[in-house]
Parts: sequence; C-alpha cells; structure tokens
Amino acid sequence: MSKNSNLDPYEELANAIVLQAVRDYREANKKLSRGRKNRDAQDTKEECLRFFRSKWFSLLTDLDPEFLIRRLDEEVTA
Repeated sequence: MSKNSNLDPYEELANAIVLQAVRDYREANKKLSRGRKNRDAQDTKEECLRFFRSKWFSLLTDLDPEFLIRRLDEEVTA
C-alpha cells in the first residue's frame, strides 16, 4: 500500500521522479560546495538543471522550475 492512497499510480510515479532529481541535485550541490572540483557532481547538477527546465518536468509537475532551483541553491548558502 502506498503512503498516500489518494494519488493515482501515475501521479505517484511522477512525484517519485521529481523527488529523485531533487535528491540528486542536493547531493551534487553539497559535493560542489566543499570547494573541490568534482566532475561527476558537476555533470549530475547540469543534468538535473536540464531536467528541471525540460518539457518532461513540466508534464510531471506544476512546480516552477526556476523557483525550485533557487530554493535548492539557497540550501547550500544557508
């Protein structure tokens, strides 16, 4: 049984995809904030940015991608 049975399976999948991208972006930002060059983290961050700004992202969620990116970036500077 899912955590929120009010969502249909497609909505749950869409939410899971977006949440995984958020986790990946946070982890990449965390690694990059340490001041060392990390090519894998930079690649992951760039991939997530492309996803957040993609048509697919806008089909999965109503979130404003630029707002989301700003909020995630603020976590690193906070």
